[in-house]
Amino acid sequence: MTKSKLEVVILGSGTSQGVPVVGCTCTVCGSSNPCDKRLRSSILVRNNETTIVIDAGPDFRQQMLREKARKLDAVVITHNHKDHTGGLDDVRAFNWIQKKPMDIYARNSVLNAVRNEYSYAFAENKYPGVPDMNLFEIDGKPLTTGTMKLLPIDAMHHQMPVYGFRINDFSYLTDANHIEQKELDKMKGSKVIIINALRKEKHISHFNLEEAIDIIRYINPEKAYITHISHQMGLHKNIQQELPDQVFLACDGQRIVI
Repeated sequence: MTKSKLEVVILGSGTSQGVPVVGCTCTVCGSSNPCDKRLRSSILVRNNETTIVIDAGPDFRQQMLREKARKLDAVVITHNHKDHTGGLDDVRAFNWIQKKPMDIYARNSVLNAVRNEYSYAFAENKYPGVPDMNLFEIDGKPLTTGTMKLLPIDAMHHQMPVYGFRINDFSYLTDANHIEQKELDKMKGSKVIIINALRKEKHISHFNLEEAIDIIRYINPEKAYITHISHQMGLHKNIQQELPDQVFLACDGQRIVI
């Protein structure tokens, strides 16, 4: 990659339960297609100097092992749901490798939840080997971690505020069902976007497929990828045939260079 390029890796493209869902016998959960096997939603983004992940859910350890990750500079969190924060304990592997705390970026309410959920990591007298994290508040203003600049994008996940992010010509928005026009316009000009669509049917806290495609058409990127996909969406091979030419269902492990 040249210095100006970003590489985005789809660590997980699934909903909060992942796919297959425990105990489910539907066609999607029984599929042998690797693209129908979805870990919890997360991405890795890197340039030549800096590597971050956006969200670290319960599959974070598995995702890092699959990608043979040796370096991680920061974790950026979109919102405080367990499928996006449940793997933060495993940053301790990078603490050991890199000999420093892991930088964690999120809105203040999420940082407070992290302090509560991982209270042992912030105790005055820490148990040996617990994760070491430096917490940094995202307040809606552009932020820089290493050599990577992120523009926060405000959206709503039912009644919960969430952050999407734009990095150069790439935008990422997961777990949202509403976004104001001024925030949506922050994504204009992106060459690639990744956006959530849970299923075809309307949902209380996520865009459905039609809503996501409407946003994609408005942004008009060169390529767009659908993430946070549930087993209710249908088989990957079938849904992909129904999508516009520049729109793709994300697959775990997929690499996108921008």
